[in-house]
Amino acid sequence: MASFFHSTIPISSCSFRDPRFRRPNSRSTATHFGIASFSNPIPSCANLTDRFSFVNPYVSRRRVRSSAVVVVAAGGPMFFPENPLAGDICAMAFSGCFALSILRVYEETARRGIFDQKLNRKLVHTTIGLAFMLCWPLFSSGHQGAVLAALIPGVNIVKVLLIGLGIWKDEAAVKSMSRYGDYRELIKGPLYYASTIALSSVIYWRTSPIAIAAICNLCAGDGMADIIGRRFGKKKIPYNTDKSFAGSIAMAAAGFIVSVGYMHYFSTFGYFEESWQMMCGFLVVSIASALVESHPISTKFDDNLMVPLTSLLVGTFGSQNLRNLSFMVNL
Repeated sequence: MASFFHSTIPISSCSFRDPRFRRPNSRSTATHFGIASFSNPIPSCANLTDRFSFVNPYVSRRRVRSSAVVVVAAGGPMFFPENPLAGDICAMAFSGCFALSILRVYEETARRGIFDQKLNRKLVHTTIGLAFMLCWPLFSSGHQGAVLAALIPGVNIVKVLLIGLGIWKDEAAVKSMSRYGDYRELIKGPLYYASTIALSSVIYWRTSPIAIAAICNLCAGDGMADIIGRRFGKKKIPYNTDKSFAGSIAMAAAGFIVSVGYMHYFSTFGYFEESWQMMCGFLVVSIASALVESHPISTKFDDNLMVPLTSLLVGTFGSQNLRNLSFMVNL
């Protein structure tokens, strides 16, 4: 499971983190996303391995000896690659409009009563975060791209606070994001939801499988748990009669499947290398999140808080343990 807990960008057979953690190198960055192959390897590939071994101690020696080098350029934004700031601003505008348009659709369905209020809320819950994460490749790979991307859920945090505190009146937003139509609900679940996505963007960003696990289990996992649980959850869990076996199984399955989908999606841009070990890591995190979500403590503190915390803690501590084990083995 080492590959899951170490976010890397494959350059040749040597892997290291997102370019924001190092100075730009003309041989490993480009003005746009792309893959370029060279017949001659980068000089002293072993030196690169030693230099970045603190990031990924699991680099395969067999791969280091490979004579072929594949450079994955993941530095600049999609828009205006020659001007990263302008490109990130355009990406932020596009992503914000995309997320806002989805929110508007659900606010309209809530206003017209097309879906049950709880179902409408869970549809918002399931789709918004995942749709926003689809836009991450539009941004640059540095801190600038991460921060500007996080401003989109950051704006929603401010909106949710203003509505939840009664300062701003928005009945459509309350109906689409609350369980019982009470505006004060927004300063709990919806606030935790937006905060998780914003912090995942700033702290982990798109090169970290931990960010994928946290958002996918929060959005797809928790969302499907409620939808499936209400429809097919006749058999309740003994230690929590508010939860069902069907809902918990649906949560673990949805969180895992969507996490794997985003793993493949981001790996095509070269943010990290997908692997079976990473898939196993996603499975462990999804199962742990489903177990915590089914516990009464999750109901007490809110699923939108406990599920991402579980994903982040399991991913972080698992990463640290694997690093320590690798260090001991290398000794």
